[in-house]
Amino acid sequence: MIEVFSKPRIPFSLFLLLSMIFFGLPPTISFAQNPPAHHDHAGMSMPMDDNPDPAAQAKLLADKKESEFNHHLAGLFVVLAGLFILTESRFRNRWPAVRYAWPLCFLLSGIFVFVFSDTELWPFGPKNWWTGVTGNLEVLQHKTFALILLGLGLIELRRAKGSLRAAWSAWVFPVLAVLGSTMLLFHVHDAGMHGGDAMTAMHRIQMQHFSYAAIGACIGISKGLSDASVPARRVFQRIWPLLMIALGVLLMFYTE
Repeated sequence: MIEVFSKPRIPFSLFLLLSMIFFGLPPTISFAQNPPAHHDHAGMSMPMDDNPDPAAQAKLLADKKESEFNHHLAGLFVVLAGLFILTESRFRNRWPAVRYAWPLCFLLSGIFVFVFSDTELWPFGPKNWWTGVTGNLEVLQHKTFALILLGLGLIELRRAKGSLRAAWSAWVFPVLAVLGSTMLLFHVHDAGMHGGDAMTAMHRIQMQHFSYAAIGACIGISKGLSDASVPARRVFQRIWPLLMIALGVLLMFYTE
């Protein structure tokens, strides 16, 4: 990426340990198997009423469409970021500002998720932010994911500008990427978790989140290795943006 940055000597064994810890987690860590009907499950209300009233059904459908759109748009930003990283070396001599493009993708994605991820909050809905964030774990997680994206974008933007050259700054992306990926394993999801097919929908969402978490952890680890003084560093410099594109594509095909 930017050659003026000092390359941290990150022990290869540390990243192997992180990957072993992460991939040792079972894919079902965020949900119990076969929870009983008519009980709250991981913060999700799951009434098994096969005939909800029209207003409730319309609200569930709207929430489902909103959630899918949010994932699809975030995926588009991730794909664009990966493409900008892969093609930056070809265009930075002609358009030096291209080095800011992929951090801006993270910033825009973070802003979008922070503002639009939960439209029941003001100014789109009646709930104030304090009540929404403190009273709903899913909302809190959404805002945390948004802050992670914003943090990644701001740090990498400063690195691209050359105003942040400290060795620790190269650790921010790997650490936050692995942290955010691990959080996905515990992500609570309410939208669409109602009706007779609630278990099927929950399992599908769970598996999608696990795939995002696995790829996200690989992105963080390979990004760290791409900035470290390790053999095959150039290989990792190509791997992590390709993994970002793969993650973005999966997000763009998210369904509930």
